[in-house]
Amino acid sequence: VVLSSGFLYFNLLLLYFVQKDHVVPIYVINLLISDLIQMSCMMVFVTNPNNGSMLVYLITLMASLGFMMCVALERCLIVYRPLWYRINRSVKVSVLICVIVWLFPLVPLALDIFFQTDIIFATFFLLPLPVFVFSLVGTLKSLSAAISVSSEEKRQIVGAVVLVFLIYVLLFLPIVINLLPNKWYLSLFDVSNTFIRLSPLADLVLYVFMGKGATDKLRALLCCCRKETQRPKQQVLTVSGDRTGTVSSM
Repeated sequence: VVLSSGFLYFNLLLLYFVQKDHVVPIYVINLLISDLIQMSCMMVFVTNPNNGSMLVYLITLMASLGFMMCVALERCLIVYRPLWYRINRSVKVSVLICVIVWLFPLVPLALDIFFQTDIIFATFFLLPLPVFVFSLVGTLKSLSAAISVSSEEKRQIVGAVVLVFLIYVLLFLPIVINLLPNKWYLSLFDVSNTFIRLSPLADLVLYVFMGKGATDKLRALLCCCRKETQRPKQQVLTVSGDRTGTVSSM
């Protein structure tokens, strides 16, 4: 409750300082904060496992999944409903959604205390799957029809949506498979637990792709590497007695 109240205060400050005509990536900022708290909790847990850091970690983990869903939906709406998005986007609405995302993990925690079953957490982690699938399919289908969106922004949107989907499938679904039978399998638990703890590091790639000009820089780097590996052979003239010829060299 204290953690959720703190981030409620943070989002209210964000609402106060952000200008009305300039919408910052609020969901990405909150996702970054949740990732930083997760990494801090993992380091604290190693030194002192009995200080409640895992409870905070679980709350921020569920919140980060919610913000990933918000990022995917927002990127999808830019190309799927661009006019509606430009008219209805608002800092106040975004901050309200962020507050809900921070408070919502308290619901499965309370239900788990009452029912004592892991299926509750498995259901929570499985709920975003239709949203991610809809965002990916809707983005890819609407990409060519989005005339008002620049090509650079389209590459950023596709990169962000695809990365969010892959992060969810590769890092979050294994823990769902482990929790659904309501029975722990040690080997599967170790693998899924390792994967889900890599999610803050995987989000770093998402931040890079959502940066301005990131995709162009990546393409330029790949093109340079390709040119280096496919450099044309030079023709060198050689003279040997009465015969002349060419020798290929790099």
